[in-house]
Amino acid sequence: MSRFWSEGVEALQPYVPGEQSSRQGLLKLNTNESPYPPSPIALQAMRDVSGDQLRRYPDPSSSVLRQALAEYHAVDVAQVFVGNGSDEVLGFAFKAFFCGKGALCFPDISYSFYPVWAQLFEIQTQVLAVDTSYEIPFDEIPADVGGIIFPNPNAPTGIAASRSQIETLLRRFPDTVVVVDEAYVDYGTETAIELLQAFDNLLIIRTMSKSRGLAGLRVGYAVGSSELIEGLLRIKDSFNSYPIDAIAQAGALASVQDERYFRETVSAVIEARQQLIQGLVELGFEVLPSSANFVLAKNQRKSGEEWQSLLREQNILVRHFNKPRLNDWLRITVGSSEEVRALLQALSLL
Repeated sequence: MSRFWSEGVEALQPYVPGEQSSRQGLLKLNTNESPYPPSPIALQAMRDVSGDQLRRYPDPSSSVLRQALAEYHAVDVAQVFVGNGSDEVLGFAFKAFFCGKGALCFPDISYSFYPVWAQLFEIQTQVLAVDTSYEIPFDEIPADVGGIIFPNPNAPTGIAASRSQIETLLRRFPDTVVVVDEAYVDYGTETAIELLQAFDNLLIIRTMSKSRGLAGLRVGYAVGSSELIEGLLRIKDSFNSYPIDAIAQAGALASVQDERYFRETVSAVIEARQQLIQGLVELGFEVLPSSANFVLAKNQRKSGEEWQSLLREQNILVRHFNKPRLNDWLRITVGSSEEVRALLQALSLL
């Protein structure tokens, strides 16, 4: 412990991100990045940002990008918030909507940043155990919770909840903010955006890091009622009034405008996911149903940690979580078709 730290810093248990390695020839399937580069139009838009633009502060409200996202999702611009990656947007949401509201409910198997933010902002939590099929039992959420958050599809399971399940949840908790983290929604899950018109307590958070291949750019956004968005803006402007730089705004805007490339790359990942699932099953793995760009798989011949270690020796990175109910499983990012074949070939020899 440093004698200079503020009270509570020593007790923090920070989020541990997936490994980013510089090893040559590495097959990196551990952090759910897209196997495809960003839209060529987006890359050119970023190159076209001028020195004059960079010597000035960027638009603090990302107004042009917000307008494009509003049109894309058929909502009002006042219903869109843009931040420095969806992690920052999620952190702002924790501060804006869950502090002092009672226990925040989230699944026990879920995005592992949620308990970190809860600890950082001193938010009480109510952890909800997923069922034996690793699905979220929404009907078991206690009536007295102060907030609800979950990914859809869930991470690291990849299992999706239906829009009707989310609608039922919103009707049950009309006075509680419900955050749906749609980081992986583009790979085959029903978005909850269509429910925004009927529910002012719904906040949807998205990222451009996955399906749009912009993980290195750090752009995330939220869509919700203007009241919720105003809460996020108040937090943002009390923390960092210029969160999205000029290059990021240009690249993200062009990506939203290149729908053809977006659809092509997402479809390719979905096809490769089916290839990966089929290959894993043929090799004796149990695989949970996935609507994301990753799968959760296990094979009882070896522990999850052993499989991860053996693949690392073959220059292949996958993710293992040393946590209860996840110890036996591997989370494997869906790569390109060629990368999937390379992984399956390596597994067949182990």
